[in-house]
Amino acid sequence: MSTTLVTGGTGNLGSLVSERLRAAGHEVRVLSRRAPDYPVDLRDGSGLDAALAGAEVVVHCASTPRGGDEAAAQHLIDAARRAGTVRNIVYISIVGVDEVPLGYYETKLRVERMLEESGLGVTILRTTQFHDLVAQVVDMAAKLPVVPLPKGVRVQPIAVEEVADRLAELAVPTPSGRVPDMGGPEIRTLPDLARTYLNATGRHRRLLPVPLAGKAYAGFRRGGNLTPSHAAGRGTFGEYAAGRGRGR
Repeated sequence: MSTTLVTGGTGNLGSLVSERLRAAGHEVRVLSRRAPDYPVDLRDGSGLDAALAGAEVVVHCASTPRGGDEAAAQHLIDAARRAGTVRNIVYISIVGVDEVPLGYYETKLRVERMLEESGLGVTILRTTQFHDLVAQVVDMAAKLPVVPLPKGVRVQPIAVEEVADRLAELAVPTPSGRVPDMGGPEIRTLPDLARTYLNATGRHRRLLPVPLAGKAYAGFRRGGNLTPSHAAGRGTFGEYAAGRGRGR
């Protein structure tokens, strides 16, 4: 089995990917700023050379909408070149990064292109939003007595566990390039998903669909964030919401 690095390996997705790779018999190096064995700061690249020594595969899950993804990707690319052993960098991206002109999406697209032009072996998987991201949006909006949500926006949420399964499958020394997108099993409006989640968690709020302005909102209204022909996910948002409700 190969030695595999997982950036952001202590995060929501990265921790699940790490678990699956270990269960399959891989040696896994979890990279984060606070990792006990391989402390790495992707912002300046410190620790990367030691972490990448002898590694064949990198699963790049580390990302933040607060900025810095491009610098982190460049540090990773440079260190992988120096290591000389990395055969495949697996990158998790988002469906619609080339359709919805949202700042974070545009950054993810630039990172995709950096990796594709790096001369290294690369695998890129785009997925739709995770169930828990939709829940976070609703939880934030539900702090108000009336829940404001973008009008006319549809979402195709997917279970993070299923994305972790797919990334673990792709984390092999042979790169696959851009693989088919991966979306959840259902496309529903954001207010509809919010109603499902609030009911499951025992909260009663009036929903207020709000029209917004801007090119990013128009991109979402067009469905640029959806991939109906690649509805590979099985777990529904309703099942996720029910589980969250039981957890409360």
